[in-house]
Amino acid sequence: MGFKSDVSSDQRAAETQIDEELLTLVTQLTNEINWCLRERGLTRADLAGRMGVSPGRVSQILGGGENLTLRTLAALSTALDARFDIELNALKAGDAYTSRSASAEAAQQRHPA
Repeated sequence: MGFKSDVSSDQRAAETQIDEELLTLVTQLTNEINWCLRERGLTRADLAGRMGVSPGRVSQILGGGENLTLRTLAALSTALDARFDIELNALKAGDAYTSRSASAEAAQQRHPA
């Protein structure tokens, strides 16, 4: 991602953190879906049929290269007869981001760990 010259270092740091978190979420999501497929003895083609999409679309979803919508997540969970459990946890001491924008610090003050 290219940054504009008028973007502050705090904004760049926040964007980097967002990109890192997105990668982590996508990895967790695709790992869970692949595990679920294996547990149920399903192929990607089976999943595509249950979702009413092409096998290519399932490959796009599981390839991790896109920002999935809540609708797509709902379609996945419905097709797999499963439910996603979503949890938002405070960062652990060793996980703390090294740079926070003022808005992130304000949010932390409003919702202390």
